[in-house]
Amino acid sequence: MTSGTDTSILWIGSYTDDAGGRADGIGAAAVRPDGSLEWLGTAVQAPSPSFVAVHPTLPVVYAAAEHSQEVRAYRRRGDFGLEPHGQPQPAGEATCHVAVDPAGRFLTAACWGDGQVLLYELDTDGGITGRFPGAPSVDPHAGLVPGGLVPGGPRQSRAHASLMLQDGRIMTTDLGHDVLRIWNYVPGTGLVADHHVVLPHGSGPRHMVQHHTGAVFIVSEYSVEVFVVRPAAGTYELVFSGPATASGGQEGDSAAEICLGPQGRFVYAGVRGSNIISVLAVAGSGMELFPTGDVPSGGDWPRHHLVRGNRLHVAHERADNVATFELDPATGFPGSRLHLLHTPSPTALIAAG
Repeated sequence: MTSGTDTSILWIGSYTDDAGGRADGIGAAAVRPDGSLEWLGTAVQAPSPSFVAVHPTLPVVYAAAEHSQEVRAYRRRGDFGLEPHGQPQPAGEATCHVAVDPAGRFLTAACWGDGQVLLYELDTDGGITGRFPGAPSVDPHAGLVPGGLVPGGPRQSRAHASLMLQDGRIMTTDLGHDVLRIWNYVPGTGLVADHHVVLPHGSGPRHMVQHHTGAVFIVSEYSVEVFVVRPAAGTYELVFSGPATASGGQEGDSAAEICLGPQGRFVYAGVRGSNIISVLAVAGSGMELFPTGDVPSGGDWPRHHLVRGNRLHVAHERADNVATFELDPATGFPGSRLHLLHTPSPTALIAAG
């Protein structure tokens, strides 16, 4: 199992003791034919690799070392092992997300602590070379908002995720400034700002996924909503907003991940606090999302989830498990729990290919 496109393994990001977690590094689990997961072990010891990304063609894995303020590259070794590939590279405070260009030219990192968005160019062996910071975010809500002045004064930029768009551009979220930023990649220069889309004040856009229609679906951590933006005449525009859950949620809830189901007919949003997975139907030719029901996620604090085929895998950071469900092809709903894998402090699930 040394290919860069191994579909039988999931990499498991985690928190280690530097962040109060219980893991040792990047975990590895085999996906059995029946959809259940088999714990293979720690692929490599690493400091709080809270998010992981995979090179599109090479057996190289990248991790956000969140509390070390670094990004790191690893090369596959043996059946499921990883070994360091080059030196750790400096990032920003609380680096929480990494993503790889589909052509393998660069890696992006989002830093929650200080709002930095960084681009690292990659060589032909998948190694990290040049480092380029993007321009800092400017709060589009600074000054007046509906109801008066922004409370508490200036807000901290908090970059949270990157999405490689179908048209070759990059979209990033900023939780602190409630804005989506769209960038172009220029070799030797890095990220060049193209335009931005402003979301409602206090919404907190967190993670994104792009539908086959070109629309991008966003889940907001703070307001627990979903937003849809679509490309029009070269720029993205906000076309829809609505609740992320059917129940309306509870005080203290925070949304985490959003992903597509098979054929893009349904979307799954995870909500921490209530500990649910919300099923949303895709309507209006990909321009609308409507929650059809909420189901228990199978543990405490669903930090991240992943759909592979007709199965949903949910990582529970505080319950130390990954719950697996079979999806009903007609309704999109997860059925009874198929399997429960015990693994410490899981924060991300990424397919090896």
